[in-house]
Parts: sequence; structure tokens; C-alpha cells
Amino acid sequence: MAAKKATAQADSKPNVSADELKDYYREMLLIRRFEEKAGQLYGMGLIGGFCHLYIGQEAVVVGLEAAAEEGDKRITSYRDHGHMLACGMDPKGVMAELTGREGGYSKGKGGSMHMFSKEKHFYGGHGIVAAQVPLGAGLAFADKYLDNKRVTFTYFGDGAANQGQVYETFNMAALWKLPVIFVIENNQYAMGTSQQRSTSSPDIYVRGEAFGIPGEIVDGMDVLAVKEAGEKAVAHCREGKGPYILEVKTYRYRGHSMSDPAKYRTREEVQEMREKRDAIEHIRQMLLTGGHASEEDLKAIDKEIKEIVNEAAEFSKESPEPALEELWTDIYAKEIPQGEAV
Repeated sequence: MAAKKATAQADSKPNVSADELKDYYREMLLIRRFEEKAGQLYGMGLIGGFCHLYIGQEAVVVGLEAAAEEGDKRITSYRDHGHMLACGMDPKGVMAELTGREGGYSKGKGGSMHMFSKEKHFYGGHGIVAAQVPLGAGLAFADKYLDNKRVTFTYFGDGAANQGQVYETFNMAALWKLPVIFVIENNQYAMGTSQQRSTSSPDIYVRGEAFGIPGEIVDGMDVLAVKEAGEKAVAHCREGKGPYILEVKTYRYRGHSMSDPAKYRTREEVQEMREKRDAIEHIRQMLLTGGHASEEDLKAIDKEIKEIVNEAAEFSKESPEPALEELWTDIYAKEIPQGEAV
């Protein structure tokens, strides 16, 4: 969710208020604390199947949501809990879906990788690598057809960037000038394979040049840099200039999924990122050194966030499992009246 602008300006960047910085801090902290709790519930056996945590990458989705407007759409891969929370989905409903309960966004049938919210214009969570990319272009095609000036954020990773359907989608999006922002969340590792070992070009965004799609690299550990790049990309799309690519360089602290011990990298590498490049700590220091918040203020925010996350966990435990009859619901799509937006 985009933070509201206030009049008091922060010292470090123009057009960024102290209230905005606090909102970004709060939103990133919510994602991290939520994911930490999800990891705990997984370890307790309350979350089954796959579970891919977003810890370390919080600045990407928070920065881009700050550049979004009401009605813009988003679609992503299986590492999706952060995107759900950032666009305003209820943590209780998200956690209940992770635990397969009736109170979840997909009534407990989708789990970690397949939940949706039409109200928040969140179209998944998709378990097949890169499958969401052409779907994102399809959402953008609908917006172009309806001429509603909406934009679709289509997220995928550095590993998915090597899939053929990505380039088929690039071609069609460029040809039809679709208002889609392709967000490559480059967290350096495609499962356990580093980008250097899997990708022939050092920069992935340049692959859009073959189709005439502009793009740029963004520091994904700096929420303000992501927001600034996001605003540029959004303006490009709203003006009818076609797609845009943002390769956002970020880093995941945990393994690919909860079952991944991440032995393909050293503890020192991860620790160095945590100590020197952590996105939440970066904003925390800006708030403290700029005099925009005290240690007590930030502790109060952390306490508030922990209460929200704990309430979500309790809600998920208390929500009943779906009835067997639920297996037969939501199988067929309802017909959409002519002229109604998706």
C-alpha cells in the first residue's frame, strides 16, 4: 500500500516525508515479522507443502507499491506473501490460507503458492516458474482494451528470466504496447544456482532491448530507490509507451524454500548482507539520524507489528479446516458481464 504524503520532509531525499519513511519501515517490518512467524508455524507442522519466505527482499514490493495507484494490478511467483501484505491484504486471511484453513483467501485450498484477492487486485501466487509472466501481460491487455490507464506489476525472479515464455511475452507486450512493468526480483540465486552460473549476460534487463523494451537496474535493498524507479516505470506505462523492465537487485536471507539448507553459499556472505545492506535497518537509521523517530518510537512500532502477526497466527489456528464439500466449489469461472473490468 502506498504511504500517504506528509508535509515534513526527511533529510536524505527530496519529496520523501518523515511519515512516509515510517510507513515504509512499518510495512517492511510487517512482512519480515510475518515471514518469521510463518517459518515458525512451518516448523511446528501447521503449514504443509512448500513455503518460500520473502525475508531480505521487503524493499522491492514496498517500494513498488508506493508507486502504484488504486486499480493497478500485481501478479507474482510462489514467493508471494510479501506482495500480499504490501498491497493491503489482511494478515489473518493470508496466514489462515498458509495453514489451509477456511478463513484463508482461497478458503484453505490454495496454500502458500496459490491465493488471490480480487478486491486488492492481487492475481496470485503461481507455482510454475515464469507462468505468471504471460498472465501478467494478459491483465495488462485487458487494461489497454478498457483504456483505464491502469498498470500491471508482473514479478518474476532471475531464474524465471531464463524461461522461453518470458521472451514470447516480451515480444507481445512490446508489439501491443501493453501497460505492464516486468519486475525481475534478482535475489542472486535461482533455487541453489547463482546468477553467474546460470545467466549468460551480467545484466538481465538488457534482454528487453531486442524487443525495444526499456529498462534499468535498481538497488533492491533501498526502498526509496525502488520507489523512484517504480514511479518512472509507472509513468512510462500510463503514457501509453508500452512495457518497462525493472531488474531489482535484492537478496534473500533464507533458503529457496523452508526445505532448503542453502549450503551453496557461505554464512559469511549472508551475514555481510544482513549487517551492511539490510533494507529495514537502512530506513531505521535514516529515521534515527534524521531525528524523525526515537528508539522508543521504533520499539513501539515493532511491538504493534508483532501483535498483528501473533493475532494472525492465532486466527489461523482457530479457523476451522474447510469442509469436504469445498472441494467442488470455485472450479468453474463465473461469466463476466460484457464491459465489466476483470
